[in-house]
Amino acid sequence: MTMIARALATAVLLLAAGTPIHAQTPHHAATPFLPIQNEPAPKLFVDQPLPGPLAKRAVAIIPYRTENFRILPIFGASASEVSPRAGHLHVSIDDLPWRWADAGGTGAIVLTGLPTGEHKVLIEIATPEHEVLGGEVVKFTVPAIDSAHP
Repeated sequence: MTMIARALATAVLLLAAGTPIHAQTPHHAATPFLPIQNEPAPKLFVDQPLPGPLAKRAVAIIPYRTENFRILPIFGASASEVSPRAGHLHVSIDDLPWRWADAGGTGAIVLTGLPTGEHKVLIEIATPEHEVLGGEVVKFTVPAIDSAHP
């Protein structure tokens, strides 16, 4: 058994050694190891809440994704120099005067306990110094849920 394992390991090593590194890593790929010159503008894409949780449990799970921007728990002036660009989200509901920051990068905003009816959620991408770079609004209706039926 050991002889077979050694032969397989040797074959894998020889195959890996013969593959040029540049063939595995495209030249245009972003890397956290080198700063990116002239980074493209960040983009935020926000979807409608997932229909199942909204209809069955009145839970708004709003998927999002970013391009040219990473959601990380970093704040302050020195964090603005990070490349590829990073920051956090600002989230506000129904034009209320307060909002919160999401730095978890989970790919979804989850809202529970909203009253039945129409709602509007503003999701913005912001620099580590809270400068808003762009945002999207999502409108949806929280249905009345009959708590007597599971």
